[in-house]
Amino acid sequence: MKVLVSDGIEAIGTKLLTEAGLEVVDKKLTPEELLAEINQYDAIIVRSATKVTKEVIDASNLKAIARGGVGLDNIDVAYAKEKGIPVLNTPGASSISVAELAIGHMFSVARFLNQSNVEMRQGKWPKKEYAKGFELTGKTLGLLGFGNIGKETAKRALGLGMSVIAFDPFITSTDMNVKLVSKDEVIANSDVISLHMPLIKAEGPAVGAKEIEAMKKGVIIVNCARGGVVDEKALLDGLNSGKVRAAGIDVFVNEPATEAQTELINHPKVSCTPHIGASTVEAQDRVGEEIAGKVISALKG
Repeated sequence: MKVLVSDGIEAIGTKLLTEAGLEVVDKKLTPEELLAEINQYDAIIVRSATKVTKEVIDASNLKAIARGGVGLDNIDVAYAKEKGIPVLNTPGASSISVAELAIGHMFSVARFLNQSNVEMRQGKWPKKEYAKGFELTGKTLGLLGFGNIGKETAKRALGLGMSVIAFDPFITSTDMNVKLVSKDEVIANSDVISLHMPLIKAEGPAVGAKEIEAMKKGVIIVNCARGGVVDEKALLDGLNSGKVRAAGIDVFVNEPATEAQTELINHPKVSCTPHIGASTVEAQDRVGEEIAGKVISALKG
């Protein structure tokens, strides 16, 4: 049986697949090449770049579709299930890495690390300009989404002495020192809001102009979830008006970002990274190991 790895996989993943007797083909295909060649494979492993569309599924003989990561926006999950093809992912493998990045963005904007780093390299010494940083300790962190990543973020925030409240429509209880509240309560009562939820395209952004208007003045918004979960225009307006003190952004509606997003990315109150939440050595090894194990189970029982 043959497995196509189209967006790369860590060596541990390839090793496990090969040891299980599977033929691994690791190569990047254009959408046209993928359509032409997909019928040669029993399974496909993707990351975020390759799109497994209805057309790809119809052209295939796939017995499993696997995504090395959490989100499944690049896979037509509903159609795959209709065809009886299991869709696999690794929801827990990158949780720690994404949570650490979210906390990193909070520190970055709380102490002006993003902007002072740039200005010092320009020969400036902005000591007075950035004299009014603030501590995360004692602040309220509101989590929109309390799955694996949200919980890991909460652990670290609690360790910093923050109070943590969270909303998740699928979570009704927790043994952590976290208060589960409504989305409106998270929006209204948080000093920092961090999103850890999927993008539901039919519903649009979870945080838009209406939600930002209902937030505390001076709120910090961190999005290490999915581009589009926060309305980028509404966020930029909030930053410019002062309603939003700062933002940490790892994910964007367009990736790579387009010229239309330049103002947001270059905003002095924004700390940004190029969708690297899961990009640590540890997370990638866990992703490779976990996704290989799931593909082997799906193909060989």
